[in-house]
Amino acid sequence: MRTILFSAPYMIPFLDRFLPFFNQYDLELIVPTVDERLNEEQILEYAGEFDGTICGDDHYSAHVLRACSPRLRVISKWGTGIDSIDSQTAVELGIRVFRTLNAFTLPVADSVMGYILAFARRQPWMDRGIKAGQWEKLLGRSLSECTLGVIGVGYIGKAVLKRARAFGMELIGNDIIEINQEFVKKTSVEMTSLTDLLSRADFVSINCDLNSTSHHLINNESLVDMKSNAVLINTARGQVVDEAALIAALQSGAIAGAALDVFEVEPIPGDSPLLEMENVMLAPHNANSSPTAWEHVHWNTIRNLLDGLEIPYKIDELNYVGK
Repeated sequence: MRTILFSAPYMIPFLDRFLPFFNQYDLELIVPTVDERLNEEQILEYAGEFDGTICGDDHYSAHVLRACSPRLRVISKWGTGIDSIDSQTAVELGIRVFRTLNAFTLPVADSVMGYILAFARRQPWMDRGIKAGQWEKLLGRSLSECTLGVIGVGYIGKAVLKRARAFGMELIGNDIIEINQEFVKKTSVEMTSLTDLLSRADFVSINCDLNSTSHHLINNESLVDMKSNAVLINTARGQVVDEAALIAALQSGAIAGAALDVFEVEPIPGDSPLLEMENVMLAPHNANSSPTAWEHVHWNTIRNLLDGLEIPYKIDELNYVGK
């Protein structure tokens, strides 16, 4: 019997659904208490006790991976981002790392457009005002009057640009890799430098991966390039934005607002100035919320685990809905 550390917070509440399948493949589960993710110390409590893991954004550093090796053979990440896993060390140790690409493209892209519409049309602020007894008509903007800059034109970035094009927005993009010219022509997006994008965009949507090139990509220097009426939207990873620098820019009026689904520390600390700001919209890392997307990722994550452990299976045995 092989043992699995089962720590994916989106799957744990539905564990009863999955237990029959783990039992069928003779897999024993360790199910820890998880508050958003496991840190290094928490994972180390189980080092040497598990052959594979189904995890969320648990911190599998080089130190943790070495401590869990050689027994640990596979990490099956729930979702897409694997920035919390030292992939290079995993390769060196022969630990296979799996994820579900393109997992949450549609709900995240919808969330970005929701934030753009909310800030452009001022609906949340008018709702709060009228419920407080005020009758104030706030100045809104049509999206056709606005420019959207997308940082990271991958699956989600492309989906955001397609949606924004339908609203008649002017589109500009930035990426460290060349974007397919057919997509560029079809959407009329102008690919440009980060500095140029920040200086022109009314809305800046961060949709890039977190890696060595994007950590604190938005910082004191880059925030200076943004327009004073611009809104920053981050549904990617919190560490792409230097949060202290963003707070300072918001407090000084250097930019007009921000919509944040992700933070440098999650959950967001109770003393964060962001919690008191009227020009900020916040969410608990929930832009991926979608029953259909979650169901697909649940079963694909189990499938990836079995692939990593080289356990034969039939897709229909797993009730896999992402066929």
